[in-house]
Amino acid sequence: MSSSTELVIILITLAFLSLILNINAQTDCSESSDEFFNLASARNITKCKKLTTLGAEFGWKYNVDNHTKQLQLDIILGASLHNAMGWLAWGVNPGQRPQMVGTRAIIGIRYLNGTSVIKTYNITQYTKIGCPLLPSEISDVNVSNTQVKYLATTRYMSIHASLILPQKDYSFSKLNHVWQVGQSANDVQPLMHATTLQNVDSTETLDLDTGTCVNIGHRRRHLRTVHGILNILGWGILLPIGVIIARYFRVHPFEIRKKKSLWFYLHVSFQSVGYVLGTIGWGIGLWLGHASKYYTFRTHRILAIFIFTFATLQMLAFRLKPKETDDYRKHWNMYHHFLGYALLATISVNIFQGIAILKPVYTWKWAYVAILGAFGVVTIAFEIYTWIKFRKDIKEKKNQTTNQEGKPGASTATKPS
Repeated sequence: MSSSTELVIILITLAFLSLILNINAQTDCSESSDEFFNLASARNITKCKKLTTLGAEFGWKYNVDNHTKQLQLDIILGASLHNAMGWLAWGVNPGQRPQMVGTRAIIGIRYLNGTSVIKTYNITQYTKIGCPLLPSEISDVNVSNTQVKYLATTRYMSIHASLILPQKDYSFSKLNHVWQVGQSANDVQPLMHATTLQNVDSTETLDLDTGTCVNIGHRRRHLRTVHGILNILGWGILLPIGVIIARYFRVHPFEIRKKKSLWFYLHVSFQSVGYVLGTIGWGIGLWLGHASKYYTFRTHRILAIFIFTFATLQMLAFRLKPKETDDYRKHWNMYHHFLGYALLATISVNIFQGIAILKPVYTWKWAYVAILGAFGVVTIAFEIYTWIKFRKDIKEKKNQTTNQEGKPGASTATKPS
């Protein structure tokens, strides 16, 4: 089994293992930021965790009243705002899974004049389609002791509230909760937040006792990481190496024909492995797009379909290409080369598109820039060497032709006896 195949199996295995594992159940408030730790301590909040998106931190304490069948919950949510104005939201959802629609939300709004307000809201399907989100009473949740705090030096905002939840709808071991950060508001109406993956993934099901949670966004992030790695490795690295082999190792500068068509077998091998890895990554991307109900990345998707379609067409050329003796072989070669170079350019653009969407650590972007830079240096070096060797070969052939033409005739006439 090749090392590339082993890498694919390891990555896919890790991705699917992540689907059945819970997130680290760290609930020690001392692990939180200084701002959040101080705010939580002032409220006697004993359990804290860093949420998976938007740099948010969440703290809570709870009590189950078995007599009244109610869950008493004190919460605090903190995050940094992008600007001096913004809003911070947290809510619970009595449905089967954590999602925006159906959430009973508490939203704190910070205005540019330094004032703040905190209200309760019901988020419905009408909110999803763009209707104004206005304050409203929450019928099944009792909310009290609401408060907003804002630290101007760090733009750190927090909201605090006490809630009483009916146990028949809200379980302390499986509490569906949602959080969000927005940048602007119109009076008491919070305006639409950004639609990045982090904003969409801000949901989880939390066990208030242990701090463990099941997070759909966390699962999808693992698959997105696998999707990105496979596409960069397959489309972005192995395919260009195959192209370099075909261009520079067939004749100039290094003719490797000591074994029959060795350059061709290397070219096909790199292209085939790259195509397989890229196709797996493309398939994962299609699944992620199908599973995403609230967002789509149209440009990234269209470019990915273009890449897969024409890469498949290029792969078919290994079997369907015309023979060297065919009259139109020259024109086919031109088409094959042009499409190959166009694919490489499109692949690079789409990989940068994917990195911008995924927003991983900056090392992803700069690592790929370094890979492209290495390909560029190698290509330029080979082009220069190829041109020098090509000119040298032409000069040697001219000298050989000149020498042959300047030689005297091999035979001389003899006088008959």
